[in-house]
Amino acid sequence: MKSLFCSIALGAAACVAQADDNANKAFTQQQARDIIAESRKIVTPNGIDALIKVKINGTEQWLSIRGKDKRNPILLFIHGGPASPDMPLAYTFQTPWEDYFTVVQWDQRGAGKTYAANDPKTIAPTLTIDQMTDDAEAVVRYLQQTYHKQKIFLLGHSWGTVLGVRLAQRHPDWFYAYIGVGQVVNVQQNETIGYRFALDQAKVDNNTKAIAELTRLAPYPGKEGSLDIERIGTQRRWLSYYGGLAYGRTSFAFDSNAEELAPEYSDKDLDAIGAGSLLSLNHLLKPLSLIDLSHDTHFDCPVLLFTGRHDYAVSHELAAQWFATLSAPYKRLVWFEDSAHMVMQEQPGRFLVHLVNDARPFAVQAGDAAPEDIEQH
Repeated sequence: MKSLFCSIALGAAACVAQADDNANKAFTQQQARDIIAESRKIVTPNGIDALIKVKINGTEQWLSIRGKDKRNPILLFIHGGPASPDMPLAYTFQTPWEDYFTVVQWDQRGAGKTYAANDPKTIAPTLTIDQMTDDAEAVVRYLQQTYHKQKIFLLGHSWGTVLGVRLAQRHPDWFYAYIGVGQVVNVQQNETIGYRFALDQAKVDNNTKAIAELTRLAPYPGKEGSLDIERIGTQRRWLSYYGGLAYGRTSFAFDSNAEELAPEYSDKDLDAIGAGSLLSLNHLLKPLSLIDLSHDTHFDCPVLLFTGRHDYAVSHELAAQWFATLSAPYKRLVWFEDSAHMVMQEQPGRFLVHLVNDARPFAVQAGDAAPEDIEQH
């Protein structure tokens, strides 16, 4: 036992020395990134932890590919925005997913690390919904071919659901299931509902500043195709203030601040988020504002919708109405009662439970999953 007590004592002494050392020096942003990266390091023999740049339709596009066992099914996460990458936020919610899936975060054309890797002047004229859909198809094909998977899971969040629906309907044989989170349906109606929510809340709150700013937008959103960045920015600011983006929160700072500690992102990459968002919105906001998926209701693959009960950034009401009209081999709508739009961050435990219980069995049935742990008694 002497050696055990010695090691305990030595360990305690080392901790005290380290604490004293830490108290005498500034804690840097890079140190925080390094600590998070080390805590998330994948060390399992069959795991994968890749941060790679891939040639997609003539551009360099970044992928993060992480999982504890490559025998597990692939889940491709198509982020929202446009140009709001989830790669720098993945550490806040994704790590437990990696026990059950190989999770792929993709920085789309014009977003984050991908924006930083390409000439914006070259990218700008290619920022169309059709081109982004073609890119998503190319990413899926790359994953299928590289990791020898016939099918994968497709998860779209917010703007990503526009691309997700297109892919799932064009290539149902590529996917075990389509998972829509914050599902876009009809953007014109969506903006009307979100505006009404923000203005009603402002009136209940007697918030004269919010009432004045929102009233000046009327009629909102206006004629189809007339929505601009400034007007939607005002609507979103007050919608967020009243919890329509993240339930119970008055700002989105918790999310944007978390990006500062992303292990995958350099300072240059972080700067690219805002620049890429502005470029992408200038080219994609108008066509996005015309999106209406209300009649795109036939799917030949399973469909799951994960919907926040308080989501007004992308209307939960429209998503539920659309879901009721869907025809699919299997469909399920899951309500997250304490969430708005950022469901995977707001209720990460329940989100994982439904990924594992509702989605993963499709891959397990096909033999595309690592063996489950066997409990011994």
